Amino acid sequence: MMKRTTFLSAVALASLVTLSACGGGNQETPAAPAGEETEAAPAAEETAAAEEEAAPVPEVEANGTVHEIQMLTRDPDGSGLQVFKPRLITAEVGDTIKFVPTDPTHQSSSIPEMLPAGVTGWEGEINKEVSYVVPTPGIYGYKCVPHYAAGMIGMVVVKGDGMTDNLEEAKAVSHPGLAGREFNEIFETAEARECFLRKLLELS
Repeated sequence: MMKRTTFLSAVALASLVTLSACGGGNQETPAAPAGEETEAAPAAEETAAAEEEAAPVPEVEANGTVHEIQMLTRDPDGSGLQVFKPRLITAEVGDTIKFVPTDPTHQSSSIPEMLPAGVTGWEGEINKEVSYVVPTPGIYGYKCVPHYAAGMIGMVVVKGDGMTDNLEEAKAVSHPGLAGREFNEIFETAEARECFLRKLLELS
């Protein structure tokens, strides 16, 4: 399994600026207003809460189920697009998603904004097979970096408790070129098949 790095959300903290007086001589630093001391504790609590929400999801053992996705220069179904085939699958935690470079010049990378909270995705190399074990329920969007704007994208829906937690965030992501249209079609297809919004409720 490929090593993954952890993406944590950053929280901006206010900085205290000390003003120095003009001219020479020793002067006392003005005391901070009383309210500033009391603001430090809530800020620390907010930081801790944000870090807790973004806690990394641990890796899981592969369960032996493998979903193979081909990377193709031309869609065999006649769309004319460079595609992942299939570009929409439903999986279980522990399943392996294997991207196969059937045609050259392609690769697969997860889209960070389309991953469940705390999950780190994958970054494949051009013309190289890459495998990824899905660690938690949710929506996983991915792309071929060189052909992202051309609409070469796909999605994995991992079933289980919390599988819709990042749904709205995933749908709100902005994409270049044809990718936005293709993702809209994927979401519509998923809903029509009941493998998404309807089947998501069948928490097995």
